[in-house]
Amino acid sequence: HSPPVQPGHKPSETSEVFQRTEVCHWPCRCPPVPACTPGVSLVKDGCGCCKVCAKQSGEPCNEADICDPHKGLYCDYSEDEPRYETGVCAHLVAVGCELNGVYYPNGQTFQPNPLYKCLCVSGAIGCTPVFTPRLAARPCTRVTGRKKPGQSLCGVGEHKQLQPTNYRLMPAYRSLPLVLKKKCLVQATPWTPCSRTCGIGISSRVTNDNRKCEMKKEKRLCFIQPCLANMLKKIKILKGKTCQPTFQLPTAEKLVFSGCSTTQSYRLTFCGVCLDKRCCIPNKSKMITVQFECPNEGFFKWKMMWITSCVCQRICSAPGDIFSELKVL
Repeated sequence: HSPPVQPGHKPSETSEVFQRTEVCHWPCRCPPVPACTPGVSLVKDGCGCCKVCAKQSGEPCNEADICDPHKGLYCDYSEDEPRYETGVCAHLVAVGCELNGVYYPNGQTFQPNPLYKCLCVSGAIGCTPVFTPRLAARPCTRVTGRKKPGQSLCGVGEHKQLQPTNYRLMPAYRSLPLVLKKKCLVQATPWTPCSRTCGIGISSRVTNDNRKCEMKKEKRLCFIQPCLANMLKKIKILKGKTCQPTFQLPTAEKLVFSGCSTTQSYRLTFCGVCLDKRCCIPNKSKMITVQFECPNEGFFKWKMMWITSCVCQRICSAPGDIFSELKVL
């Protein structure tokens, strides 16, 4: 039995019960839907009532003002002990991201390209355009002579300066080619560069070429060059030429991927090399399906790019560079 409480003795702080402030009220009365700044999610508040701009990392939060769930944020109440009423948005402990050989921890904001600012969220990378505003244009000079009805006070050149700068990004999806399949307009992004410059790698794209006509990520194997030492000694470049766009190995060989080998042997066409600073990349290809056999583990199949021709060019992008083909128009 606990000892009796003496008259006039106050209970200890640890036994004190705190009453939390009610932040949710029903029925719901919502203000107009706010316009969130780019990169901030518009979500339903923690009360399940109104659309609000989600709180970001380092901002105060509570039961109603929730943290941005699409950025892996949660409300950390640890500093508000023992009431646990107001917290601060913090990132969940999760895996980081890797881009072009650089590792970024979860929640880190970075800018790998002058046109885009990115955020790492639990192994996924999300990017938004970075706009550089122009300086304000000078006021228009008045047109000499008498102004006609509907005539502007600006000259032709000044009209262009006063017009707002409209930034347009290249469309995310483009038809390759434009095909209509069972009421589905087939669209696809270009295939990403192969993840490896030698050996078997992976490239991907987003396409709706499936039964449900839904945008899904599709992957394929790619094999640009074998990993051979002294590649220039293995490939014969014709006299008077600086590049050999394509080459083949002398014999057909089985492909090895993740410890498994193909059931058939293939004599692939590879992209060649140049004596100058140019690089050779696939120009035309088709898709084949290859079957791999794993020791004591059965079979599996992969789609694979079969190179038919390559082109040598001076613009060489690193494999995995997701910004290599993006431009601002």
